[in-house]
Amino acid sequence: MRIAVCVDDQNGMLFNRRRQSQDRLLREDLLREAGDRPLWMNAYSARQFGPLPPNVRTAEDFLEQAGPGEFCFVEDQDILPYQERIEGVLIYRWNRRYPADTRFPLSLEGWKLERREEFPGSSHERITKEVYRL
Repeated sequence: MRIAVCVDDQNGMLFNRRRQSQDRLLREDLLREAGDRPLWMNAYSARQFGPLPPNVRTAEDFLEQAGPGEFCFVEDQDILPYQERIEGVLIYRWNRRYPADTRFPLSLEGWKLERREEFPGSSHERITKEVYRL
């Protein structure tokens, strides 16, 4: 499975059990990255997408259900128990520092940065996208 996450400058993901931020153009980019492949997430994440495209699948145990090559949009789940199954990581960086009490826990040491690009968001001047593979 491939993990997609949004983080701030200190790898923060959540503060007080809530996402730090969200962005409409980032969601569109994530859907493009997934293409026709399944994009898994829980109900908490799905609420920000509005009407869900056919390839978006929601389940509270989505990290259990996702198969090889499928994307998982992770905002409030612990991915470390699934570390052996992760074959790629897609990181969206807010390029800001937000309050955070939950941080992205996966070390990317040993991972290969395949590509990095920047794009303007709807709520952020600049979002940096990084794609990693083992």
